[in-house]
Amino acid sequence: MFKVLEQSQISPPPGSVPTTTLPLTFFDMPWLRCFPMQRLFFYEFPHSTLHFSQTTLPQLKTSLSLTLRHFFPLAAKLLCPPSPHKPYILYTDGDSIELTVVESTCDVHQFTGNHAVDVRELQHLVPRLPPSRLSSDGTRVLPLLAVQVAIFPFSGVCIGVEFSHVAADGKALVHFMKSWASVCRTNEYVDKWLPSFGRDQIEDPQGLESILLKDWWDWSSTREEDKGPINEGLTDKVRATYLLGKAQIERLKNWVSSHCMNNNEVRLSTFAVTCALIWVCVVKSQESEVGNLHNDDELCYFNFVADCRNRYEFSIPATYFGNCLAICVVTLKMSDIMGEDGIVAATKAIGNKVRELESGALRGADKWLSGWKEIFESGHVVTVAGSPRLRVYETDFGWGKPTKIEVANIDVARGFYLADSRDEEGGIEFGVAISKAQMNVFNSFFEEALRLL
Repeated sequence: MFKVLEQSQISPPPGSVPTTTLPLTFFDMPWLRCFPMQRLFFYEFPHSTLHFSQTTLPQLKTSLSLTLRHFFPLAAKLLCPPSPHKPYILYTDGDSIELTVVESTCDVHQFTGNHAVDVRELQHLVPRLPPSRLSSDGTRVLPLLAVQVAIFPFSGVCIGVEFSHVAADGKALVHFMKSWASVCRTNEYVDKWLPSFGRDQIEDPQGLESILLKDWWDWSSTREEDKGPINEGLTDKVRATYLLGKAQIERLKNWVSSHCMNNNEVRLSTFAVTCALIWVCVVKSQESEVGNLHNDDELCYFNFVADCRNRYEFSIPATYFGNCLAICVVTLKMSDIMGEDGIVAATKAIGNKVRELESGALRGADKWLSGWKEIFESGHVVTVAGSPRLRVYETDFGWGKPTKIEVANIDVARGFYLADSRDEEGGIEFGVAISKAQMNVFNSFFEEALRLL
């Protein structure tokens, strides 16, 4: 189904970037234990493999090299020395990323539709970061980005990336992808896309770096460093995409509002009501496999992140490249989630957590790692990746807007992703990855919820 056409190394232009060391900030520390992030961008491409190889691929390579000049940390390496030394990112001239080009005989539409698809099929389109290596002094050296381009002759192209979250959060990665796409499309780099790397812009009066670094060392000492193939345990898992139009979202807000005794109790944002609906449907689908054996007092967790760029308590620009996310955890009892007013309860809880950010995004930041470890091991956690604000469908390499975007790492992350709608301003697209049996139940609960609106 997939044939490797070539593999190459892509570097910034020789001599264009000096040797540079980037320290990690406390915003980066929580992601040292994270699985790689994976994004897929599908496009229409009605041309042959020969045309792609002779015309399109050289332009993709050249524009990627030029873009990496400005986003050099992605071509760099993460160095993790033994404790007590701090990990850091190091770029040296000649550092490169691995680019793989494959040809597929599959029907591209099996990947770009909204129907349920076996997650293992989609993983064929995801590149793999080269393995880490251990230097003689005990320092582990890890690459940070890999790219794969898949050509579906006369029908489509898929650009897949796998990257370390330590190097970039979602906004930073989309910044890179849109910049690469712009250079590929126009053959020039626009100054407004220039990223900022100033780590000195991130102040740490609470000493969070040392706290989170110690938590990472403690956690790492009890686990293997390399996590193995990401597709382990994906048997029987499927993923599907759903759309919520602007009118449906407004009806959902009105429905939640009508079920609140006091409308001042709840923040009826698109994010809160959408995530509440999905969270409740996911939990109900998961609990369907254990029947009615759940404990009503058991705690369910919903994890999301909040971008701290341009927030009043920081002086971090929108173009900052790295991690700049506050980690937020919402907690509800199982009985609240499973109850008749589960969506209302979830909306209130998510809205309240968003409101708490207004009094300081770093409240509880000292527990970002230790608390997450405890929550994740509980098994009742749902996470959300992506954001409609990233506007990923504006990533145009010259072939028009993407036909589909996928956040493939939700296959192992117990969660779902959110994106802007491709075709409707104000609409939402989301994807869910769960077992086949759970997906049938999820569909049932989701459709039932929409009928109530």
